[in-house]
Parts: sequence; structure tokens; C-alpha cells
Amino acid sequence: MRVLLSLLLLLFAGPALAQERAQASAAPLVLAAASLQEAMSDAADAWARQGHARPVLSFAASSALARQITAGGRADLFASADTDWMDEVERRGRIVPGTRAVLAHNRLVVVARPGTADVSATRGGVLARRLGAAPLAMADPAAVPAGKYGEAALRELGAWESVSGRVVRAENVRAALALVERGAAPYGIVYATDARASAAVRIAGVFPRASHPPIVYPVARLTDGPAAREAEGFRRFLLSRAGQAILARRGFAPR
Repeated sequence: MRVLLSLLLLLFAGPALAQERAQASAAPLVLAAASLQEAMSDAADAWARQGHARPVLSFAASSALARQITAGGRADLFASADTDWMDEVERRGRIVPGTRAVLAHNRLVVVARPGTADVSATRGGVLARRLGAAPLAMADPAAVPAGKYGEAALRELGAWESVSGRVVRAENVRAALALVERGAAPYGIVYATDARASAAVRIAGVFPRASHPPIVYPVARLTDGPAAREAEGFRRFLLSRAGQAILARRGFAPR
């Protein structure tokens, strides 16, 4: 009787145990804002060195990632470059309750190629005069966080009306950075961490913190993620002292 009972337990528990083990070893899929490329890659490498499956990373504009999630796309973690798109994902019921947290903060800057004149990002008129008739590279202000922060700052400084007609709207902040790197635009508005990640540009001006909403990066675990256990472990690692040190080395401010 005991043997029969044991066999029945194995029969019913076997699939559940197999599923649990598969989930524990699966690599979580992380959807992250384009500006997190280097920092998130460093964190994934550090996590893997601890014996975990290296997270699979997918980078794009936070707006594009949020739309992918709300359209039913499956992933394990979402790291956004602003709170608005995380709010949208949360309103749609796609965030696991209790897992949303602030990951990091950032600064907004003007970048240019070496040899280009500095601009005073504290005075919008100086920036507008420096630009002249030249294009200004920005992530799309209609949706992408970096672009929304940039438009808010330019409006606050009284420069938006002068430059808005010459804005080249990129699909994400790294695409805006690439336009300046290639010389397609003399100036661009990006995050300080993007400028730090490029050897082809330099910071030509820094926007005052008060000129735009705080640049906050939230992170949260998503419902229906196929690797919940590993995703939760990686989320906690990102928020830990070790994870925060990795972000700091890439120029992000502490959470």
C-alpha cells in the first residue's frame, strides 16, 4: 500500500516539480529602456556569475515596451525611464502587486560632437541662438520619456517655440544620440548616462533639475512571466547594494 501511495504521489507531483525546476532555471526576459543598455548588461553579467541563468535583455523606448506589454506580450521584468509608462502598465493589471520599486535616477543634458560650442542649458535663448537653423536631435516628445523631459525643459526655459520646428524626432534616446554621433545634428538632448556611454560626443550643457519632472526609473515584475522565480531574484539584485553600485558606475543616481 505504501509503495502504491508513493507511486501515486510521484505521478501527480512529478509534472509540478518538473515545471518548478524549469521555471527556477529559466532565463528571465527583461524589457528595459534604451538608456539602460550598458548598466543592465553589466548587471545581467554579474547575476550570471553568481550561478544564475543570464537574463535575456530587450531594449527599446519605454513607450514601445509598455505598448508591447499591454498588447499581451509576455516578459518577466519591465524597467521604464519614466513613471508614466509604468503607470499605464500597472493600470492594465500587468504588474505583480508589491514588486514595483524605484531603480535609479538620471539627469538631462545637451550633447555635441567635440569642437562644437557649449550651450547654456539654463537659458533657453542661448540654446536657441546656438542652434540657429540646424536640427536638434531628441527622442520623440510625443511618447518617449527622454523626449518628454526634453520638451518640458525647453518649454520651462522659453526655448521650445524657437526650436520645435527643427526637432528631429528619434524613436528612442539612443537613436537621438546616434544622430549627433554621426554629425546629422549638431546638438541633441539625451540623458547624462547616454553621453557617458559615447566616446563620440561630449556634454555641452546640463539642464537644471527644476526645469523638468524628476527622471525616475521604476522597475517591476510582470504578470504571466515564464521565469517568475529568477525574475524576482534579479529584480532584488538590481535593488540591492551590489546592483545599485553597478548602476552608479554607469552614471545613474541612487534610487
